[in-house]
Amino acid sequence: MIAFVFPGQGSQQVGMGQALAAAFPVCRDTFEQADDALGEPLSRLCFELTLTANTQPAVLAVSVAVYRLLASRGVRPELLAGHSLGEYSAHVAAGTLGFADALRTVRRRGLYMQEAVPVGDGAMAAVLGLDAEKVEQACKEAAEGEVVSPANLNAPGQVVIAGARAAVSRAGARARELGARRVLPLPVSAPFHCALMRPAQARLEPELRALVVSDPAVPVVANVDAEPKRDASAAMDALVEQVSAPVRWEAVVRRLSASGVRLYVEVGPGAVLAGLIKKIDRGAGAVSVGDPDGVAALEARLEQVSAVQADD
Repeated sequence: MIAFVFPGQGSQQVGMGQALAAAFPVCRDTFEQADDALGEPLSRLCFELTLTANTQPAVLAVSVAVYRLLASRGVRPELLAGHSLGEYSAHVAAGTLGFADALRTVRRRGLYMQEAVPVGDGAMAAVLGLDAEKVEQACKEAAEGEVVSPANLNAPGQVVIAGARAAVSRAGARARELGARRVLPLPVSAPFHCALMRPAQARLEPELRALVVSDPAVPVVANVDAEPKRDASAAMDALVEQVSAPVRWEAVVRRLSASGVRLYVEVGPGAVLAGLIKKIDRGAGAVSVGDPDGVAALEARLEQVSAVQADD
């Protein structure tokens, strides 16, 4: 069974998508549609990726371009998931959301997240080598009345925390005392997926509820509860809650694995998710497809799978 997984913020790179646009007309057409939807060239956004309001539509557009390319070549998933922003890409692939609507929505999502907390007041940090329960303990013991909590439960021994800058610093120090191998501050523009994002969630919710949506053609396993969403209402509920709730990526991958997934295709820029998946589901394969070389690698992998099945 094949699952497509879509990356979120943090996978971006300057100039991403250029090689795809040059090599594949379906990708070039996708970027032109993104230009029309956003009212400015996507290429400019891909060169100005420091602000989350630019990063989010740029990553989504590249991911959808890759998805459309794979679909045009007959590569179809049986389940979908996405990390944070990537859940929007997954819902475009599933037909839940229109591409133009998704682009405009995630641009505003990024803007609202940026505006929810004054620049410099929030922070995020990756806690490595400590289990999730102890990371949560460190946050509770270090909060001192401020917000700090697990934001991304990415893989065993890899949990990202978010909140007020001083509280994140205290929680990182406490995590080290509890046995964390390393605590790495992350270069982000806002403290995502924590209670400080509730103002952004409140602004985004009516816009999400107003969109014309359809039931997903392929189930999308949601970040908030690792459950497959099969109808539009549940999908929108999950996207609303996701703004301030932690991304339970390890649980998402375990749900996909339990459903029979044996090949994960990372659809979009970077290879962050493939690396996490290999730590969570060691028996499965993972291929990252974000450029023409990735397309070739996936096709070679699928040919190998077909050959093995034919021998059996």
